[in-house]
Amino acid sequence: MTDKYPGLSSYTDRHGKLRWRYRTKDRVVSLPPPNQPGFKDAYQAAVEGRKVPKAPVVQMPGSALPGTFGAAFQRLKISVKWLALDEASKCKNTRLIEAFLELRVVSDHPLVWRNVPVKNLRRIHVEELLGRFIATPHKAKHLLVGIRKLVYVALRQDWIEIDPTAAVEWRPAYAGWKAWSREAMAQFEKRWQLGTAARTCYGLALWLGNRRGDVAGLRWDQRVTRRVFIDGVERHFDGFDIVQAKNKGRTGGKRLFVPITPMLSEILDAADRRGETVLINGYGEPFSAKSLTGMMAHWCKPAGLPKGLTLHGLRKSLGVYLAEAEASTRQLMDVLGHDDIDHAELYSREASQVRLAVQGMDRVVRLVTRKPMLGEPVGEPRGEPPYKALINNDNGGPGGRIHISDFIVFFVGQNRKSSRIAPYGRIGLHASS
Repeated sequence: MTDKYPGLSSYTDRHGKLRWRYRTKDRVVSLPPPNQPGFKDAYQAAVEGRKVPKAPVVQMPGSALPGTFGAAFQRLKISVKWLALDEASKCKNTRLIEAFLELRVVSDHPLVWRNVPVKNLRRIHVEELLGRFIATPHKAKHLLVGIRKLVYVALRQDWIEIDPTAAVEWRPAYAGWKAWSREAMAQFEKRWQLGTAARTCYGLALWLGNRRGDVAGLRWDQRVTRRVFIDGVERHFDGFDIVQAKNKGRTGGKRLFVPITPMLSEILDAADRRGETVLINGYGEPFSAKSLTGMMAHWCKPAGLPKGLTLHGLRKSLGVYLAEAEASTRQLMDVLGHDDIDHAELYSREASQVRLAVQGMDRVVRLVTRKPMLGEPVGEPRGEPPYKALINNDNGGPGGRIHISDFIVFFVGQNRKSSRIAPYGRIGLHASS
C-alpha cells in the first residue's frame, strides 16, 4: 500500500483505532482509510499541498436541530393532543406553523425560525413578529396560537423554564360570520325550490344551526322522538340527535337534540330519501363537508345574491332569530352547541342591542310626551289604563265626603267590579252611603 502511495502510513491511536496519514518532513495530513470513498482525492490533495473541499451540508426534509422550533414541531406531531385533533384542524395548524417556521428572523438574513433554539425566544420577538401581520390581525392571532403550541412542547421537554408568550395579548375585534338578511333568504328560496339539494342544504343549516360537517353527515336514522316536561306538561317532539363533528376526536364531540320546526319539516318532507344522509348530490351520494363551502357560493350566484353569504352565515341567522325571540343565552347555547358563553352572545349581540335600545327609548317617549311608542301608529296611547280620579276631600270640596270604596277602586283599578270589592267589607271596610 505504501509503495503505491508514497508517504502514506498508518498508526494506532490511544483509543486503539487505526488511523491513516500522509507524512513528509514538512507536514502531516490525516487521511481517510484507503478502502473508503474519497481517499484518492484526499491523498492527491495532500501530495499537492492543497485542502480538500468539504462536502456541502444538505438539510434533509423534516430534519431539525435539537432544541429548535423545528424539533418542537416534530415532537408536537406525535403528542396525544395533536393526534386527537380532527384532520381539518391538523391541516390548519400545520399550515400556520409551517408558515411561521419558514419566516426569516431578520428580513436581510437567511436564518429562519425553524432553526432557532426555543430558549432564545423573547417576548419582544413575538410582538415584532405579530406586528408584521397588522393588516391581517386574525392571521396574527392564529400564528400566536401555533407558536404557543411549540412553546408548550419546549416547556414539557425542559428546553425552557418560562413561557415568553404568556404576557403577549392579541385579540383583534371579531364580528363573526355575516348573517343572512330576510331579503336574501327570500331571494334564495325563490330561486331554489323544495326538494333540490340547494334548498335542503340551506334549510338544514338555517333551521338546525349546524356547521358544514354536521350538515353533510346528518342521517335519517338520527331522527328521533323525545319526551319533555315543560311547565309540568308532557310534550313529545321530533328532532335530530346529533353528535357534533367539532372536537369529536379529542373530546368525543358535543351531543345535541335539536327539535324539528315546521319550517324544517316542510323541507324534510320534500327531500330526496335515496341515501342514508339527508343531504345527497345528484348521484345519490353524500356531499363532503369541504365541498359545501364552494357549493353554497355556487348556489348563491344564480340566485343573484352578493358574495359573502356563507353556509355558516345561516347558522348565525338562526342565532339572530333566537335573540330576536328573546331566547336566553343558555337556550341559544344549547341550540347551537356552544360551550363558550362569549361566543354564543356574539350571535345575539346585534339583535339584543337594537331591541334594548328601542325599548329604552320607548320609556323616554312615554315619560316625556305620553305619546305612542316608537314605531306604533298614532292613536290611543299605550301603557297603563287611566285610573278614576280621587273624589275631593270632605272639607266642602266637590263630591262631598270620601268613600272607602273610592280608595279601593283607586288601588285595585277601575276595572274591578263592585262584586270584587265585597271581600274587603268582611274585614271591617264598609262603604258609606
